Amino acid sequence: MQYKTILSPARKRIALVAHDNRKPTLIGWCQRHREVLAQHELFATGTTGGLIGRETGLELSALLSGPLGGDQQIGAKISEGGIDMLVFFWDPFEPMPHDPDVKALLRIAAVWNIPVACNRASADMMLTSPLMAGSYERDIPDYEGYLGARS
Repeated sequence: MQYKTILSPARKRIALVAHDNRKPTLIGWCQRHREVLAQHELFATGTTGGLIGRETGLELSALLSGPLGGDQQIGAKISEGGIDMLVFFWDPFEPMPHDPDVKALLRIAAVWNIPVACNRASADMMLTSPLMAGSYERDIPDYEGYLGARS
């Protein structure tokens, strides 16, 4: 696969996802970083998004609940270029019935080369990085080039 460079915007589109046991941690993280997060466009899976909106007052687009397809909706947005960063507080101690969806979401984030934080420490570092304040060049698969080479 060939790659091309694109520019992620200064106003990032951030997906927020958390397993049940990690929702309080994500909500607390959103409360601590409310001012910065309010400067960006936020998306979340259904239950998580409802809780974040209610507890923080942040505006966000809530999709379906993760097990009902929300993880896949976030993945589709990533592959369409509509998500620039993923904050996914997953629970490493609890088996999830929708574990294949979770793995697919993390895989698609890696394929499309977006930053991913799976815990508070990495999310803190990503959000406070100097790269958050401006646009950011990243390499993504050149799908159009791939299709052109096949024909």
